[in-house]
Amino acid sequence: MGYAAFFAVSMILVSSVAMATDHIVGDDDGWTLDFDYTQWAQDRVFRVGDNLVFIYDNISHNVFKVNGTMFKDCTNPPANEALSSGHDIIPLKTGGRKWYICGVDDHCAREMKLVINVQGEGSPSPAPSPAHG
Repeated sequence: MGYAAFFAVSMILVSSVAMATDHIVGDDDGWTLDFDYTQWAQDRVFRVGDNLVFIYDNISHNVFKVNGTMFKDCTNPPANEALSSGHDIIPLKTGGRKWYICGVDDHCAREMKLVINVQGEGSPSPAPSPAHG
């Protein structure tokens, strides 16, 4: 492979890695009670290769990755599946819907839960919503 071809391939690889985003769940508030995670996720674009970063008080909260039914019903998986470091980084490796809940007490029922839709590799960006006026 010539230098020019190697350089072109290298730039493509670097640009695709550079585009990965770390999404701090809840921004400055983090993973906590009394926060609207549906609103938080609404205007964000999640892509394969991005990371979800859950930052929270690990004495008071945890994170479970669940399926849609468990999310809706606030059903916790086995306790040993909890993420509980207080700074959990979850790589988004596949496209599709992803569901997360806090498994402590009634936190999920109190809306401490997050659902996102991850765009697969090569998915087009969503079209901007039309302007009103």
